[in-house]
Amino acid sequence: MTDPPSGPRPATSTDVARLAGVSQATVSYVMNDAPGVKISDSTRERVRQAAEQLGYSPHASARTLRKGRSDVVLMPVPDIPVGHLAGRFFRELGRLLRGHGHTLVMYGDTDGRGATAAREWAQWRPAAVLVAADRLTRAGVRQLHAAGVATVVAMGPRPSLLAPTLVFDDYAIGGCAVEHLIARGRRRLGVVVPAEPELAVFAGPRFEGAERAAAARGVAVRRIVLPSDEAGAAEVVAGWDAGERPDGIFAYNDDYAMVLMRVMQDAGLAVPGDVAVVGADDLPLGRLLRPRLTSVRVAGDRSAAQVADRLHQMIVAAEREAGVVLFESSAEIVHRESS
Repeated sequence: MTDPPSGPRPATSTDVARLAGVSQATVSYVMNDAPGVKISDSTRERVRQAAEQLGYSPHASARTLRKGRSDVVLMPVPDIPVGHLAGRFFRELGRLLRGHGHTLVMYGDTDGRGATAAREWAQWRPAAVLVAADRLTRAGVRQLHAAGVATVVAMGPRPSLLAPTLVFDDYAIGGCAVEHLIARGRRRLGVVVPAEPELAVFAGPRFEGAERAAAARGVAVRRIVLPSDEAGAAEVVAGWDAGERPDGIFAYNDDYAMVLMRVMQDAGLAVPGDVAVVGADDLPLGRLLRPRLTSVRVAGDRSAAQVADRLHQMIVAAEREAGVVLFESSAEIVHRESS
């Protein structure tokens, strides 16, 4: 039996050192931007040119072994769709974290929680873990810190009692939409709750926020379970009696609002004449609809750049204080023709 053929050997720091005419330690200092080491600009350039010529890049695992942890900010991704605004925020956060020497890694894990999930995250020796608040337990946070994770950051609708938090307030989104509909004179209100169970983590707080805002003004809201497909949504609309039909609907987000508007118009209902509609996320496509879609725009009290800077500081200082809010979302209405 013969050994299987092997591919070309990847370049090592020894190869770079030989080509650049420097020591292996100098290559390591240059390629890892080691602070406090005096190396001339010409030597740095010679090392970088040699590395580029050989296709060499530093080995992340080797750095992890030396430091005891990686430069990774691990973000376990639950099995749910990520909204347009949240996706844009985290893409920008990842880009800015690279400027601090960190890499934001979206990690598709088993969607577990507590100590079991923490063991899986800890095996990657991340510098920080950024995770949905409902997946954290006290034991899990302790385990991550014991494994060398500098800081654990929760994401949720309220400040976490276990870790610093990025607060994405879905309650405020529902409340903002309903307050607008009531201000426009609508009193028979419906709130769309997606039929897809994986969206319940967002839909629940949005419905509760809408319900609270309506109750504060003496108005009741009707829960409308709506499928995302056109045929399923059309069945729901066809089941409405004229006397019980809502005259204003918060449709969970812009995607559901677009489906709902289409099937209502197909059923002969006028928007906003018969039913006013409000979405959320302020997607660009909403401006192209006719009528143009009123939506809740979600903003934040800090930019992605400020969050990246603060997260870097927390990693360096190993900050772990629970209850600290690193980012808090706010909601504002963008009034267009659909309401």
